[in-house]
Amino acid sequence: MKSLDELNRIREESLKKVNLRQNNAQYRVLVGMATCGIAAGARPVMKAFMEGIEAEHLAVTLQQTGCIGMCIHEPIVEIIDQAGIRTTYLEVNAAKAKEIIESHLKKGVILDAYTHVTK
Repeated sequence: MKSLDELNRIREESLKKVNLRQNNAQYRVLVGMATCGIAAGARPVMKAFMEGIEAEHLAVTLQQTGCIGMCIHEPIVEIIDQAGIRTTYLEVNAAKAKEIIESHLKKGVILDAYTHVTK
């Protein structure tokens, strides 16, 4: 850091990242980032969600979570709506993440082909 202006710029950039995760969210998106998820490719999935949510200015809270419990199906993404209803997407990659953003987060249409339903 060389100046107060630079410190303020860094602060503003950090606040933008925090606000991406803590807003008046329509959805909460959890990306499984335990060892199993990371090994299966969760980092590019998380990055795709971060970039997509930011680019589209969506009211979505994005968070990392630990093991969701179905390691064989990692990377796993859970989306929770305002009513608390969970949708679990299995074997998500960056391309699927972009589809989920376009369909589920923007239009409210669940992509059944990628989901796991629990009762």
